[in-house]
Amino acid sequence: MVAKAGQGFWNRRHHLDRMTLRELVVAYFQYPAIIAYLGLAAISIGYALTRPVPVVHAAAAVLSAVLIYPLAWYAIHRWILHSRWMFKVPVLASTWKRIHYDHHQDPNHLEVLFGALPSTLPTIAIATAPLGWLIAGESGALLAFATGLLCTAFYEFCHCIQHLSYKPKNRFLADIKARHMAHHFHDEDGNFGITNFFWDRLFGTFYERQDRPNKSPNVFCLGYTPEMAQRYPKVAQLSGGVVVGHPRQRDKA
Repeated sequence: MVAKAGQGFWNRRHHLDRMTLRELVVAYFQYPAIIAYLGLAAISIGYALTRPVPVVHAAAAVLSAVLIYPLAWYAIHRWILHSRWMFKVPVLASTWKRIHYDHHQDPNHLEVLFGALPSTLPTIAIATAPLGWLIAGESGALLAFATGLLCTAFYEFCHCIQHLSYKPKNRFLADIKARHMAHHFHDEDGNFGITNFFWDRLFGTFYERQDRPNKSPNVFCLGYTPEMAQRYPKVAQLSGGVVVGHPRQRDKA
C-alpha cells in the first residue's frame, strides 16, 4: 500500500498483492460501493417485508436471482467488458477504461477492482428485478434486487481474495483463484466467471493453464495496443499513454 500522513483511507492506493487478509477485510467493509450494496439490500428486504407475499413466491424470486446472476456476469464480462467496441466509441471509452481496462492494466489495484456504482447498480437491477417482478410483483422485484446486491458483494469479496497475496486453504477458493489468475496473467480470452465457471464450460471458454501453453500478448491491455490507440485515442488520452507489460515490471522501469 502507498499512503501519506493525513490522507483519508480511500485517498490512498491499495494493492492486494501487498496486503494481508486482515487488511483486506478492513478495507472491504469501508469501501463505499460495498457499503452501498449492503445498505440497499437491507432497505430492499425491509421494504419487501412491508408487502408480504407467499413464502414460495418470495423464495422463487430469490432463487431466480441466484441462478440468473452468474449468467448475467458471464455475458457482461465476455461480450461487453472484453469487447473491442466500447473503446472505439468516444462517449463509452471512459466507462470501459474505468470498469475493466484499468483493472486489467493493474489487476491487484483495489480501487479499480471494485465496480463503479453508476454502472453496477443499474446492471444488477436489470438482471434481477424484472424476473422477480414476474414471480411476485413489487416484493419479488425488491427481493431479487436485494439478492443481486448480496451476490455482488460476495463476488467482490471473492474477487479480492483471488488477487490477494494469500493462498486459500479452502479448496473452492483455491480453485477459483487459479482460474481467475490465469484469466489475468496468462490468457484473458477465457475463464470469465468469478465464483462460477459453469457458463465457461458450457460456452467453451473454460481452460486450464496447460491447455494454452502460449501467453496472450493482450492479457494486460485487452487488445488496446499502441496501434489501436492511434486510431481510437480516447482511452490513451485518459490513461496518459498505453502500456502492455506486467504492472510490477512497469513499476521497476
